[in-house]
Parts: sequence; C-alpha cells; structure tokens
Amino acid sequence: MKAFIIDKYKSKEGGKIENVPIPVLKADEVLVEVYAAGINVLDSKIRKGEFKLFLPYKTPFILGHDLAGIITKVGAQVQKFQVGDHVYARPADHRIGTFAEFIAVNEADLAIKPAALTMEEAASIPLVGLTAWQAFIEKGQLQKGERVFIQAGSGGVGTFAIQLAKYLGATVATTTGTANIELVKSLGADVVIDYRKDDFEQVLNDYDLVLNSQDGLTLEKSLKVLKPGGKLISISGPPDPDFAEQIGASWFVKLIMRLLSSKVRKKAKMLNVDFSFLFMRASGSQLNEITMLINAGAIKPVIDKIFPFQSANEAIAYVESGRAKGKVVIKIK
Repeated sequence: MKAFIIDKYKSKEGGKIENVPIPVLKADEVLVEVYAAGINVLDSKIRKGEFKLFLPYKTPFILGHDLAGIITKVGAQVQKFQVGDHVYARPADHRIGTFAEFIAVNEADLAIKPAALTMEEAASIPLVGLTAWQAFIEKGQLQKGERVFIQAGSGGVGTFAIQLAKYLGATVATTTGTANIELVKSLGADVVIDYRKDDFEQVLNDYDLVLNSQDGLTLEKSLKVLKPGGKLISISGPPDPDFAEQIGASWFVKLIMRLLSSKVRKKAKMLNVDFSFLFMRASGSQLNEITMLINAGAIKPVIDKIFPFQSANEAIAYVESGRAKGKVVIKIK
C-alpha cells in the first residue's frame, strides 16, 4: 500500500509517499481502507519532533491522526463492527498512521461515520471533536449559562468548539481575523474580537472557561480574563504534572513537565484560577456522542480545502501557514 512516511524528524523534505506492507491485524483491531484523512497542527508538531518528550515515534513512521473509511477485515475478537461498515476515528497514540491506504485501528477507537457526511467531511471531525469534547465536558464541565473564551475561532478546533459550546448553552467569545468574523458568527460566537485591531484581555473579563490553543504570551493574558475559580484548559502546552501522571511518565519527564509549567501554574494560583493541560485521547464512545450531535444538525463540519494524497506535504504546509478556515483534508481514495 501507499503511505506518507516520515523517515527523519525535521527533514527538509517533510515526508514522502512510499510503498509499505498492509498492517497485520491484532485480535481487537479492524483493517480500514482509508478514503480521507484530516490534517492537524499536531501532525506538523510530531513531524518536527516537538512532542518527542512523551510521544517518541521511532522513524520511519506513517503520519496522520484522523480518518474516514470502510472496514475491509476484522480481528477475531472484534464485536462491534463488521466488514463494510463506514467508520471514522482518531487512532490512539503510537497507533497513528492515517495518511495511508490502509490502517489497523482498535475497535475501541472507532465509531460509525455520521450518515449525512461525506468521507472528507467525516475525516475532518475526530481529533478536533474529541479535543473540544474532552475540554468542555470532561475537564471543564461547562454548564448552561457559563461564559467561555475560545481562541482562534476560525481554526480547526475553534470551529468545532464554538458549535459544541453553543450546544451546551454557553455564551461564546472568540478571536479571529477580519475576513473570518462572519464565519465564526455563523457558527454561534456571541462576542467576536478581531485580533488585528483589539487585545482580547482588554475586552473580556469574568469568564468561566478559556480554551487556549496559542502561544505562551496568549496563555498568560488568558488567565486574566477568568473570574476567580475559573478554568484555563490549554491544548498547546505547557504540559503539567497531572498530565505526566496520566501518561505514566518517568521521574525525569515528570520533573521536566513540572518545570515547564511552573511559571503558568504559579500565576494561575496567584489569580485564584485553575490551569490544566489537555492532550486529547482516542475514544470511540465519545465519537459516538459526537455522531449523534452531527446527525441531529447541532454541529457541522467546516472544511477549507481538500488536497490529493500526492500533495500531502503541500497540505501540511497550508495548515502550518495558519490561514485555514476550519479543517484541511487529504483525499486518499
């Protein structure tokens, strides 16, 4: 099969398409023929080696965290799926590799694709959907009537997070560029700040929850818009001691993560707000919940561009440019 291979971290080539063997199934896995794969900022960061501290992929490896496709084979212990099912998923860490014609996926990470979505639309959902779900429902416990600030509302995570927060009954503020104001408003944003003209920390105050996806300076500013007892959940770092415990890190990695997050944790404590780092995990059961919201019309995919498989490097570069409105997808089949 053809697959997009990373054979060296920080390679100037980025990655290349090569012929590799079709994966061998474990008993609890299914073989999915991949029709489309979503591209995420995470793919770029892993390709550059930015997460080697806790996600040390051994080169060469196949990149890709989102997929939509059709099951062609099932393992002996698989109970929930059968050959011919149309599915989508964000495979678990260390089991990634969706930029390929086939991938083996644990059945626990899979869900039936929303019926109304194309393969390309479905492939845009899993990682950003699970990120928003775990931020707002698991960690943030966002309640009806609360106020949430979502950074970069026109990005992949932002376009999904706005819709989920509105479904949960929250008031939503977001930042975006001038050209994307109408887009984020159409998704449900109540307060839209043009980051080219205004500083959000001068506009917002007394918010219950912030979803941080930007740099360290933006993170520190975001702490100030929270009310006492508010929560800041960061998906861009720095990783904190709780996350180190969650992944069973070594004592050395735990120490590094404690040091990396010490400044922001200290500042959060001074402001009487909560800081936590979220690195989303695979979950087929949560994807099933997301599927119901999509089928009910509460959430719709937002796709900027669809690239052919052979243009995977170009597609990743487009995501890295920060210009994408919603998600970027590569069409595998």
